[in-house]
Amino acid sequence: MADDTERTITVALVEDDAPTREILRGWITSAAGCRLVGDWGDARSALQQMPQAKPDVALVDINLLSGSGIEVVRALKPRLPATQFLMLTVYQDADHIFDALAAGATGYLLKQTPLLELLQAVSEVHQGGSPMTSMIARKVIQAFASRRAKVPDGVKLSPRELEVLDLLARGYGFKEVAARLDISMPSVKTYVRRMYEKLHVCSRSQAVARYAQLAGEETPARPGAG
Repeated sequence: MADDTERTITVALVEDDAPTREILRGWITSAAGCRLVGDWGDARSALQQMPQAKPDVALVDINLLSGSGIEVVRALKPRLPATQFLMLTVYQDADHIFDALAAGATGYLLKQTPLLELLQAVSEVHQGGSPMTSMIARKVIQAFASRRAKVPDGVKLSPRELEVLDLLARGYGFKEVAARLDISMPSVKTYVRRMYEKLHVCSRSQAVARYAQLAGEETPARPGAG
């Protein structure tokens, strides 16, 4: 992994399958620019001990024997607001994706993600990105494309804010949003800050999840889980 950060990225793992956890532990400990600060095989241990470890990035499995990784993220995100939670799972259906993003996850990868892509995702999420595999990103875009956003009376997004949010939900970066809407980067950031305040979220991934909740009254057709 290219070391383009100013300091070592501290990483934690939550994975109940021992062989998989051992592989991930080996990848992280041998990666330049990363330092493993904790790994746990159950939700309870992660909930108790991760707040002391305070990792920059936490890789969390969704389906834990002792509970849900999504609930682990939901419980820990308020206690660790600076930690970026990256889901690493076999699930690729829309329900799991949106639930994880709404809980506070910042990225979503499949377990078969190759080593180099996984390490790049750790770096990307640490730098403010929201990494997803191309397959997951396609499912998110398809789910949004199947619905038209309807903002309820209680959420007063301006037409421009809704345009920005729609582009972010479809995977565009801030620079691409600025170019497509012919506005400046500072303007994009201002719209994003206002949207976060109105939607009561604190990250792009949570805004995307909230956007999914605002889109139409019907739940999107659930893609088949792979």
